[in-house]
Amino acid sequence: MKILVVADEESTYLWDYYDEKLFKDIDLIISAGDLKAKYLSFLTTLSGIPVCYVPGNHDYRYESQPPYGCDNIDDQIYVHNNIRILGLGGSYRYKQGPYQYSEKEMQRRIRRLKIMIRQFGGVDILVTHAPALGHGDGDDLCHRGFDAFNKFIYTYSPSYFIHGHQHLTYSRSIKRVSKIDNTNVINGYNYYLFEYETNNKQLNEMNFFQKLLNSLVFYFKYFKTPVMKNYCAYKKYLKKNQ
Repeated sequence: MKILVVADEESTYLWDYYDEKLFKDIDLIISAGDLKAKYLSFLTTLSGIPVCYVPGNHDYRYESQPPYGCDNIDDQIYVHNNIRILGLGGSYRYKQGPYQYSEKEMQRRIRRLKIMIRQFGGVDILVTHAPALGHGDGDDLCHRGFDAFNKFIYTYSPSYFIHGHQHLTYSRSIKRVSKIDNTNVINGYNYYLFEYETNNKQLNEMNFFQKLLNSLVFYFKYFKTPVMKNYCAYKKYLKKNQ
């Protein structure tokens, strides 16, 4: 499955010089934040390819005018072609404003998602705006990464960790592609195309009572939400392909 990642800067190559041939084999477009809503709407409208996104620290306009026809995956798992994608938007808090978090706040966000993650059996792609602490982040408070993302990766071992925020133009030392443990890390600045490959890591199985309790809490918390819709579609796919 081919995935196009976009973040931080609208690409004139994709926007001003749009060519449908460039999108021929792409299955999904993922935005890692700080892009104009009309840019994301443009990409999905003309290409017909699903676009999912997390908000960046500059995307306060999304609150009143979100990208038309696109899926906000912030704090939820989105499933596409059996691939489980979790979004955690925003940056490290450096001033007052939306989509900014302290380290403790980001840790709390992730803890609140534990029931969902366990119910889905893990995450294949983690999408954030900010990078992980010590992995392609910056020295200033604004561009500091979250250690919570490192802990997430070592706990759940997603196949990919996609982020934005750190423009490749900031420094030659910033890498487009790297690794944290068994997880491939992609800086989505401007745009980047890759072929998805799983690392085949799975969460440890829960016992019967753990599964029952987790399911009860999950259904109570996410009943009649997009998360539940995605979960039911995911389970249906698994049952069909057993």
